[in-house]
Amino acid sequence: MVSPGILLVDKPAGLTSHDVVARTRRAFGTRKVGHAGTLDPMATGLLVIGIEGATRLLTYIVGADKTYRATIRLGQTTGTDDAEGEILTTAAPEAWASVTDDAVTAGIASLTGAISQVPSAVSAIKVDGRRAYDRVRAGEEVVLAARDVVISRFDLLESRRGDGHLDLDVIVDCSSGTYIRSLARDLGADLGVGGHLTALRRTRVGPFEVTDAVAIDALEGAPTLTPAEAASRILPVLEMSADDARDLRHGKRLAGRAEELEGRIAAAIDPDGVLIGIVEKRGADLKSAMNMPEGER
Repeated sequence: MVSPGILLVDKPAGLTSHDVVARTRRAFGTRKVGHAGTLDPMATGLLVIGIEGATRLLTYIVGADKTYRATIRLGQTTGTDDAEGEILTTAAPEAWASVTDDAVTAGIASLTGAISQVPSAVSAIKVDGRRAYDRVRAGEEVVLAARDVVISRFDLLESRRGDGHLDLDVIVDCSSGTYIRSLARDLGADLGVGGHLTALRRTRVGPFEVTDAVAIDALEGAPTLTPAEAASRILPVLEMSADDARDLRHGKRLAGRAEELEGRIAAAIDPDGVLIGIVEKRGADLKSAMNMPEGER
């Protein structure tokens, strides 16, 4: 029997997130595998994978904030807002006069904090039941609604001026749902020369770091975090007695126990260190919002 767990994978460029899931299924011998947040084929870095019953935890991981390292090329726009798309426009030489170091710094500052962002048209967002990128590839014009995101850090690490372009290496801490391609597009637009993304690497998802991830060729026998270990990283922990654990697993409420929970939800752990599930307040009681399958440790 395959043990449930959370696997951290360092996705290489050229593979889709689904490709990584498929390889994980083969390596672990199970179909029950999912991931917490897609990475484009061009992107590299951390993919959080759930195996067996631990897939139930992905719901609580997917909304975590994230860190990316990226390279933005100013001076060109593309149809996909990244290097995989066709170049649509190239900045005229005279447009560069206003693109000073101070202007770049100010442009980055204007895209930091709580902002409203229009996702790239070639995103995986569904429009009337179909992925936006499928509609674009079919020749449809897609304009997505703006969404509110939070960019808590947008730092310039290095800049390199080339022939007709300016490359910016940046690091971004952001809320879930942020599109780094859109940051590149919007920064270029604000500076009047256009921009797109040429490199993207996700280095963190919530408490999980890419430095702890395994390479795609090392999936066989790769170590995983137990559901309890993973849940205790992302949520507060409530230690439960054996009787509490039994009641929660049988769908019973813990009467009058809501005050034990400071936040909205917590990871309930039994005396053996096994994750019972996720508990939440319900009036004055505690009840299970999600139970792990019994027998999975």
